[in-house]
This record gives sequence, structure tokens and C-alpha cells, in this order.
Amino acid sequence: MESIFHEKQEGSLCAQHCLNNLLQGEYFSPVELSSIAHQLDEEERMRMAEGGVTSEDYRTFLQQPSGNMDDSGFFSIQVISNALKVWGLELILFNSPEYQRLGIDPINERSFICNYKEHWFTVRKLGKQWFNLNSLLTGPELISDTYLALFLAQLQQEGYSIFVVKGDLPDCEADQLLQMIRVQQMHRPKLIGEELAQLKEQRVQKADLEQALEANDGAGVSDEDEEDLRRALALSRQQIDMEDEEADLRRAIQLSMQGSSRNISQETPQTSGTHLTSEELRKRREAYFEKQQRQQQQQQQDPPGQPSHPSETRSTSSGALGSDPGDTMSEEDMLQAAVTMSLETVRNNFITEEKK
Repeated sequence: MESIFHEKQEGSLCAQHCLNNLLQGEYFSPVELSSIAHQLDEEERMRMAEGGVTSEDYRTFLQQPSGNMDDSGFFSIQVISNALKVWGLELILFNSPEYQRLGIDPINERSFICNYKEHWFTVRKLGKQWFNLNSLLTGPELISDTYLALFLAQLQQEGYSIFVVKGDLPDCEADQLLQMIRVQQMHRPKLIGEELAQLKEQRVQKADLEQALEANDGAGVSDEDEEDLRRALALSRQQIDMEDEEADLRRAIQLSMQGSSRNISQETPQTSGTHLTSEELRKRREAYFEKQQRQQQQQQQDPPGQPSHPSETRSTSSGALGSDPGDTMSEEDMLQAAVTMSLETVRNNFITEEKK
């Protein structure tokens, strides 16, 4: 994924990083965005002046700081929207009733801009795959088509505002390359702060090892003891690798739907009591990380050609050969049902609010 342009966080310039990661290049600088913000401030001042430059409202307006930028590098949605208009792009609120009525599947869009408080980041499709281009990550994060809808639903539950980017994005090398190939991500990127903390811990451990070796130097320590020390340090640095997010998600959804597969296959999805909260999604994914790690280790130990879980293989095979579809749902059916429930919940909630 080296061809993907990904700006990492600097100061509070997440709006700049969001735009450049969306457009896949260094298209905007803080100076250019500040110019747009000043222009918006001047337009607001002129509108306020129409009520009289001696009015109390006008004097209060002049004393207030800009609502479009601040000294930390934050820029408002108005600045981002005006910057994108230069490229013929438009932002539409994803959770607005008008957009939800269109019933567009998120995977059929091209990109999203997400905002929570003062942080902005981009989720974009490059080639045939989706990527989370959050500047707080150490690199682009691959998002499967199946996971995308649930990822956006979870962001909404956490309070994010999501905007759909409409229009033709400029051509970029990554998009052209990923049209021809698909990439796989073995290790997910960490948050920048987590990576720095890990590097600091590794430096401390290295220093401790060196001190231990120096203290034992010349004290009759055997090569075997020294090797034990090095092996202990190496073991302390090992990190548990997360399995591919799509496999994790499939198993988490399978857990959440155990005991109710018959109802899902016989009834249409209902919005009442079926929408998983973001906390439930996180807990169920985390509960499976350790289990999948053990399964992965067992698969590595099993002889080639032999399944790690014969009972699961037999169950899947028997279901495929002719079991009652009301009693056994395939993994893909359960996954699709969960995605459908999540999308239906979001849409019906906004339709209900609109009727109120």
C-alpha cells in the first residue's frame, strides 16, 4: 500500500490531512485553508453589517473569535466544503433524512468525510477496496466491503457526523493501481500514540538487557544464560496479531446471532431490539481476538491438509448438502442479515424522527 498517499497528524491540522488524504496529494496547505477561512469570516461580517455597523449584534460579532478557524489549526466544515468546491465536489450529510430516503448502499459511494468534535478524517475507496485514511493512524487501514456499513454505523453511534463526498475525485496513482490488483493487510496500523509508547517500551527493555549483560560480564555467565536473557527479552516484545478484520467480524456476528438464525430466515429484519450498539460490537470483536489467536496457532501446528476443527467442517458440509435452511444459516447469510438490520435501523430511525 505504498502507493496510497497518507498524511499523518501534525498539530491540529487534521482538516488539511483529511482533504489531502481524500484527494491523494498535497493539494492544500494551512495557508490556503486560512485564506478560505478569512474569506468566509469577511462574508459573515458583511452580512452582519447589513443590520447596521453600530448595532449591538454587529459589535458583538466583531469581538468574537472566528468560527471558521483557530490558532491551533482547526478548520470548520464550511472551510472544508468551500475547499472541495474548487474540485467540483459537494458534501451531503450521510444521516440526513433526504439522503437516507435514497437508500444508497455505502459501498456504492466513493468516499466519506467523518468528524467528531475537532477531528476530521477520510474514508475512501481506492480501486475496488475501501481504506480508513485517518491521520491518527500509522498508515492506511483496509476496510472490507462487508465491514464498511457496520463501521459507519458504529461511528454514528459514537457521535460522529459523516458526510458523503459527491463528484469526480481527481485521478491518482493508487486508484489506478488498485483497479488492477487487490491488497491484503496482515497487520492493522496502530494509533500514532500507541506506536510511540511501544517504541519507548522497547528502548527501555533494550537498556535493561544491556545493563544486565554488563553487570554479568566477566562474572562467569555462560553463553546459555546469556541466550536465555535475550530470549526472554524477545518474548516480552511479542505482540498478539489481530486476525483479518473481515474474519473477526464474521465470527462476532455469528456469535451475536446464535439461537436466532431460524427467526432471521423466516421473518423480515425488525428494527426493534436488533441493532447492536457500538459497545456491543467492540466487546464481541475483542472477545474473539484471543480465541482466533489460539485457533491460528493450532492451525499452524496441525499437519497440512487436515482441518483444525473437524466438527466445524462436518457441520458446514452437512448444512451445505441438505439441512433445513431454517435451522442452519450460512456465514454469508448471517453476515448479510446483520448488515441489513444495521442499515434498516438507521433508515427507520430517521424516518421516525422526520414524522415526529
